[in-house]
Amino acid sequence: MRNLLNFLIKYGTWFLFIFYVLLSCVLLFSHNSYRESVYLTSANIVTSSIYDTMSQITGYFHLRGINESLQASNARLENEVLNLRHQLAESISLIPDSSREELVKNRFDYIPATVVNNSVRHPRNYFSINKGRLDGIRPSMGVVDQNGVAGIINVVGTHTARAISLLNETQHFSVKLKGTNYIGSLSWKGSDPAVAYVSEIPRHASFHTGDTIVTSGYSTTFPGDIPVGTVLNRIRGNDDNFYIFKVRLFSDFKALSTVRVIKDDFKQELDSLTTFDVLTDK
Repeated sequence: MRNLLNFLIKYGTWFLFIFYVLLSCVLLFSHNSYRESVYLTSANIVTSSIYDTMSQITGYFHLRGINESLQASNARLENEVLNLRHQLAESISLIPDSSREELVKNRFDYIPATVVNNSVRHPRNYFSINKGRLDGIRPSMGVVDQNGVAGIINVVGTHTARAISLLNETQHFSVKLKGTNYIGSLSWKGSDPAVAYVSEIPRHASFHTGDTIVTSGYSTTFPGDIPVGTVLNRIRGNDDNFYIFKVRLFSDFKALSTVRVIKDDFKQELDSLTTFDVLTDK
């Protein structure tokens, strides 16, 4: 108790000063509408600034969730577009009515995923995703990002999977010049991660710099017309009957983050037909 009294006596003047200052502020702002409005306006500006900063901070931490939601929406929309294209093509073609219903059913679906590991510096590059067998991922499924073709699934675990990147010297992709039927083979040469090459385009094919290269659709891995890149120029090859195009890839493999795995509901049936043809030829 003695220590408390000594403390109050020692600093009593300061406590009295603080009391009078607070009382003055209350009297000043409570009886003067102009000063009160200035005070409230200033307080609101400070408070708004604090809330805005907090909102930006919390918003940053929610970006991943927002991005995954957008990827899921994009996947659904692209799925609808691909299936509408397929239905339109089948409707135009002359097929019996009895077969039309089976052919026009939804063929393709997308499974959104996040890249958890990626390489671009090796001759044979791979990337891993956070979806696996339990999510419907299977070997040989195509993988795309928001810009274009990214790779092909080759190893599947329970919860994760590994894909052969387009930046892999051993992998080839069936592609074509957009709007034409000129089919070629796209491959990466192991140098620039933004550039690949398309071979086997016949010399009579007309093209221009800037033309778009897309998937051919002649496989169960990728539907047709998925963007791959644009033609930079033509280079000399060993065979004078074909062109070799240098292609600027649409996908930025150094920043590969969110992808979509393509599921083809016709794959098993088409693969079985291919196997049957091979056995018959033998």
